[in-house]
Amino acid sequence: MAKRGTPGIAIGGLSGGEAKEEYCKVVDTCTSLLPDGKPRYVMGVGYPEDLVVSVALGADMFDCVWGTRTARFGNAITSSGVLNLRSALYAKDFTAVDPECQCLVCRLGITKAYIHHLVAKETAGAHLLTMHNVAFLLRLMNKARAAIVEDRYPAFLREFFFKWHGGDKGKYPTWAVDALRGVGVDLLEE
Repeated sequence: MAKRGTPGIAIGGLSGGEAKEEYCKVVDTCTSLLPDGKPRYVMGVGYPEDLVVSVALGADMFDCVWGTRTARFGNAITSSGVLNLRSALYAKDFTAVDPECQCLVCRLGITKAYIHHLVAKETAGAHLLTMHNVAFLLRLMNKARAAIVEDRYPAFLREFFFKWHGGDKGKYPTWAVDALRGVGVDLLEE
C-alpha cells in the first residue's frame, strides 16, 4: 500500500478484542513501515489510553463510537477516568462532571446528580454525556497535538496517565508501560 501513492493509510482489523500488547505491536510495526508524510489512520480506536499510546506509536487519526456509546450507558469520560453516573454515589453530587472541562455541559454547571437522575429515566442524560464525552476526546487529542508541536509528548503522557489513574502508578496498565518504553517513554520515571 505504501508504494501505491495513496493520500493516507488505514490500519484496520484491530480493536476486536485482541490483547493490548498485540495491538501495540501491530500499530508500531505498521507505522514504522509507512511513509512519514502521510496520515496513519487506525480504525475503531477510541479509549483515551489507546489513543495517546497509539499516537506515541506513530498513529495520526482515529474513529470510534465508544465516546457516544458509553454515554448511552451513563458514563462520563473525565480527566480522572470514567465515571458511571448511574451509580448511587452521584445521586447527591452537585459538582460539574469534570472540573477541568469547558464543554457546554460543564460550563453550564450541569451536575453529576442531575445527570444521574436523567440517565435513569430520560434520554437527555445520554445526550448531555455524549456532548461532554465527544468534547473530552477532542480536547484530549488537541492536547496531544499541542504536546507534539511543543516537543513535550513524553511529559504529556506522564501527566495523562498520572491523572487518569488517580496518581497511582501501580494502576498503570502493563501493556501501556511496555509499549511506551518501546518508543523511549518511561511512564514510571519521576
